[in-house]
Amino acid sequence: MIKHSALLKINTKNIINNYNFFRKLKKKLIVAPTIKANAYGLGDQRIYELFLNHGCKHFFVATLDEALNIKRNKKGTNIYVLNGIEDYDLKYFINNKIIPIVNSIEELNIIKSTKIKFGLHIDTGINRLGIDYKNLPDSVLKNNNIILILSHLSSADEKNNNYNDVQRIRFSNIIRKTKRDIIFSLSNSNGSILNNTFLHDMVRPGIGLYGGNNKSRLQKFIKPVIELKGKIIQIKKLEKNQFVGYNQTHKTKSTKFIAIIGMGYADGIPRNLSNKGYVYFKNFKLKIIGRISMDSFTIDITKQRNILKTGMFVEIINYKYGIEEFANKCGTISNEVLTSIGSRVKRIYE
Repeated sequence: MIKHSALLKINTKNIINNYNFFRKLKKKLIVAPTIKANAYGLGDQRIYELFLNHGCKHFFVATLDEALNIKRNKKGTNIYVLNGIEDYDLKYFINNKIIPIVNSIEELNIIKSTKIKFGLHIDTGINRLGIDYKNLPDSVLKNNNIILILSHLSSADEKNNNYNDVQRIRFSNIIRKTKRDIIFSLSNSNGSILNNTFLHDMVRPGIGLYGGNNKSRLQKFIKPVIELKGKIIQIKKLEKNQFVGYNQTHKTKSTKFIAIIGMGYADGIPRNLSNKGYVYFKNFKLKIIGRISMDSFTIDITKQRNILKTGMFVEIINYKYGIEEFANKCGTISNEVLTSIGSRVKRIYE
């Protein structure tokens, strides 16, 4: 049995706790998990099965390839492809009963002569994918193959940003024009808790399911999901005036004991944590010294040299020092942290 030097422990109970939080926001609300990018790095097939086992029927991915990877002939589920039909042969959608999200008039023209059920993406102001709300012909809304109309908020993580209401009003105007019993969806994780007027029929949480909150109000309601651990693969004693790592960015000022951790930027530990990041062992906080390499990084264990041994694991992210704190130290967001955790890191589901 191969013992991995990097572990990602995934708390499935907390994922379902977070899923149920969104479900309870409104009676009969459809909660459709976003499981694109390998379920934000947690493993799309396992997370898909987890939600299926808890009654979930609607899912969002980014690409057709992602949809085909998880569908596996499961009946009674709707998998929506956010990037649309692109230049794929439509038979892949038809034969596998996968639902494309149509993002342009050009795509509408391609699909209008078929019987494919599809979702319609209206751009209400993020100016990304979607048909501009100002350029949407009213006749499009009469297409009987539309089963879902959605839009996406630009600033849902900023509760007091007035642009959220601007987009909500634009989306509400589309709903009034449609006059049909179909699914309407505007909100992601953070949009879901702005207020009830943003909920509509369906919400599409992503990062909130997986324990991230982007330092928004969401942190009050969801539970952490992951612990990221790296194994000590070597311990060394260094004398004064020795260098650690590439380019001599750290020089010892006295005798030091160091531990080399068997994971690096290929595993999701960004180089900008060099000489400023920390890891944890029990109640100890251990500084990263020197440059982070592709496959390893170094920590100062001088004060803990009699405790730490080769083969032990230190924690990079845990429930106390969470993903948001780690993301902030890296100068990014928790979404990027999760999706950057490499394939060499062993996923363990609890």
